[in-house]
Amino acid sequence: MVMGGGLARAKGVLLDLFREAYQRREHVALISLGGDGVQLRLAPCKAGAWSDDWLIAPIGGGGGTPLSEALSCADDLLAAQAARGMQAWLWLMTDARTRELPVRPAHADLIRVLDFESGPVRLQKARALADVWGAEYLLPC
Repeated sequence: MVMGGGLARAKGVLLDLFREAYQRREHVALISLGGDGVQLRLAPCKAGAWSDDWLIAPIGGGGGTPLSEALSCADDLLAAQAARGMQAWLWLMTDARTRELPVRPAHADLIRVLDFESGPVRLQKARALADVWGAEYLLPC
């Protein structure tokens, strides 16, 4: 996602999503994945007043995409959310440039796959993943 500007676009969309979550007093978490592996960047919490500090900090991209590992981590967080009787939503922002076809996270009530693939050759893997999972597919501007 680094080369085509997808990571920068994803950060902008993420910022908008977190602002909306704050306005609705929703709970949020953030997991990033990329060549450096999987990181829990924001532990589950109620969306608070905004700070751009974590957004300015580098979020890895490029290299291998440990998608299955990240989705396993997300599913653990979603399971805890569901155990508290809360809806568990997953927003996956990806270019889906991976050889993996991970299983659908079992504890997600709703999944939205945001496709940030760019470049002259588009593999449409994010769309295929959304189709297999029965998830909503979104192509952000």
